[in-house]
Amino acid sequence: MNPRLAAARALAAVLSGKASLNSSLPAQLDKVDERDRGLTQDLAFGTARWQPRLDLLAAQLLQKPFKAADADVQALLLVGLYQLFYTRIPAHAAIGETVGCADKLKKPWAKGLLNAVLRRAQREGEALLAGMQRDPVVRTAHPRWLQKTLKAFWPEQWEAICAANNAHPPMILRVNRRHHGRDDYLALLAEAGIDASACQYSRDGIVLSEACDVRSLPGFAEGWVSVQDEAAQLSADLLELAPGQRVLDACCAPGGKTCHLLEAEAGLAHLVAIDLEAKRLTRVRENLDRLQLDAELIACDARDTASWWDGKPFQRILLDAPCSATGVIRRHPDIKLTRQADDIPALATLQGELLDALWPTLEVGGMLLYATCSSLPTENTEVIEAFLARTPGARELDLATEAGIRQPHGRQLLAQEGGHDGFYYAKLIKIAASRG
Repeated sequence: MNPRLAAARALAAVLSGKASLNSSLPAQLDKVDERDRGLTQDLAFGTARWQPRLDLLAAQLLQKPFKAADADVQALLLVGLYQLFYTRIPAHAAIGETVGCADKLKKPWAKGLLNAVLRRAQREGEALLAGMQRDPVVRTAHPRWLQKTLKAFWPEQWEAICAANNAHPPMILRVNRRHHGRDDYLALLAEAGIDASACQYSRDGIVLSEACDVRSLPGFAEGWVSVQDEAAQLSADLLELAPGQRVLDACCAPGGKTCHLLEAEAGLAHLVAIDLEAKRLTRVRENLDRLQLDAELIACDARDTASWWDGKPFQRILLDAPCSATGVIRRHPDIKLTRQADDIPALATLQGELLDALWPTLEVGGMLLYATCSSLPTENTEVIEAFLARTPGARELDLATEAGIRQPHGRQLLAQEGGHDGFYYAKLIKIAASRG
């Protein structure tokens, strides 16, 4: 299959609200030649990254918007525009190959339309975009609701946040301290000709100068190292793990933090990792097996403690709560297409429900670390403030890190170009049991 068609079909499912790229793209990648898979992925992710800007440009070039049934043609046009403005593909190839895909959609009428619009974009697109720069959606390539929300919450940082969201993320490693110290592994990378440096905040983190195939990393198959963003790596040390503890990792998939907890403290008595969907736990099990680690995996709704909790209290809980994922847009740019403003209050409600449900499973004197990959205080400091107000036995503890910005509650890490993702942490201690 033509990589442009594969990318457009994956994007059409996203534009129609039926899927994310993580779910729609793999099936399309299976249909293209192996040599074209990298291009297909770049076309899909790159088009999603710049979609808010490209969509407004397309509106300037079209006489009328596409019908809902023609999301595939709309996606193909966006893929064509992405090639013209953000790749080194020659314009004649970008236009010709993209227009030719219309036949495969069984919509021959679209060929003339795509050809005319893309050729006009080649001639006039730069001037049109320049004239639209006053619109912050065009300037930042973020949907209007998100651009306005970031500006309201982060008036001094919002443009830097948007720039970081639009940048390609660095490849960051987590050294398995059961096998090597970070300095020793940096030496192994140097011997392998891989340029890398230590992360600023995570004691196990290494950032590569350039992304590479994991198979080229020393000892990857043997579990010496994993790929994980620096911000996510902070949870293991912030939890203050110790031998003999029972630990709960709630909402654990894909299991990066689960594995890191076990790497960081080999003497844990028991680790229970739960997630809503059984199929997501398959990835957790694969990660555990590669690292030769083990945990009890349970597919369940974390809020329904009667269905999974054995009544034995935990000394530590990591709640990596479902969220808007606005801190990891650079890794999942289709969030710009799938997330809506109305989602945020509903997510904050869910986050509060998870805190309320899990708190009774925590031992008095135990700690709960609340984490999200959101950049929005609505899901972060405001959720913790509301929980503390309604939970007399809960107190907040300081976080032992300089990463991020201190908030009324917890610390907010904002996405950094060349550095960590956007993330949030708050740590709570249980000083008394809840009143019955």
